[in-house]
Amino acid sequence: MQAYYTAQIQHRGEWWIGWIQEVSGVTCQERTREELLETLKITLLEVLEYDSQEAVSRAESEYEEVKIAV
Repeated sequence: MQAYYTAQIQHRGEWWIGWIQEVSGVTCQERTREELLETLKITLLEVLEYDSQEAVSRAESEYEEVKIAV
C-alpha cells in the first residue's frame, strides 16, 4: 500500500520552497520545482525512517508491530 502526503509548494523569487503538510519538520528549498519535489520526498523518507527507529529504541523489551490501513 502506498501512502500519500501533501506538499505545499510556492515559488519565491529565484527559489522554490515547500513543506509536507502532514509531517512536522519536512521543509525544503531548491532552485527548481522538480528539485524541490525530489528533495521533499527524500527528506520525508528520512524523517519517517528516523521516527521509526526512534520508536523502536524507546520500546520496552517485548513489542509487536502491526500494520494498519487508514
